[in-house]
Amino acid sequence: RVTTVGDLAVLEGRSVMIPCHYGPQYASYVKYWCRGSVKDLCTSLVRSDAPRGPAAAGEDKVVMFDDPVQQVFTVTMTELQKEDSGWYWCGVEVGGVWSADVTASLHINVIQGLSVVNSMVSGEEGTSVTVQCLYSQGYRQHEKRWCRSGDWSSCLVTDGEGRYEDQAVEIRDDLTKAFTVTLKGLARRDTGWYWCAAGQQQVAVYILVTPPSHHHHHH
Repeated sequence: RVTTVGDLAVLEGRSVMIPCHYGPQYASYVKYWCRGSVKDLCTSLVRSDAPRGPAAAGEDKVVMFDDPVQQVFTVTMTELQKEDSGWYWCGVEVGGVWSADVTASLHINVIQGLSVVNSMVSGEEGTSVTVQCLYSQGYRQHEKRWCRSGDWSSCLVTDGEGRYEDQAVEIRDDLTKAFTVTLKGLARRDTGWYWCAAGQQQVAVYILVTPPSHHHHHH
């Protein structure tokens, strides 16, 4: 049989890599990746036996790499758009009239908005921590905000260069897909909920400030 990952949510404009694992008996069989809600009617997007198109290597939207030694083929889909949302299938072509292909399906949902790499970040008093906020391509032009939850007057906003800096906080936007917020010189009172925000979208992050660790001295 074939196994793959569970359903995925991917930010628009991003890439995704999907592993399709298969049994050793299928090492030399043709592998394929297809799209459609019903297996028998799915449209093949890439096959392991199909020569690559004339496009330069970097230009293919969907690329497959089969590793028969590890018994896995990996599908890479780049620059995902909203209309790429849907059901996809990892397949091994068994062939023959009576034997069905072995397949596994997963659903990919391409979303617009924000996500955060870690929704809880902790650091010791006096140190700094960094939060990574990711956004889909529709938010590249928007200013980015970092706010204390429940207090909109607390929002810090990036400038035209995608930057903000004061003594306590530094925001850096790469202007393509992510902005990082660094909190400097953490104090106990900084513990709590915050938002990464862009446009009308926001995502919550919890910052936990822990007491400085006391190093034990051996006598």
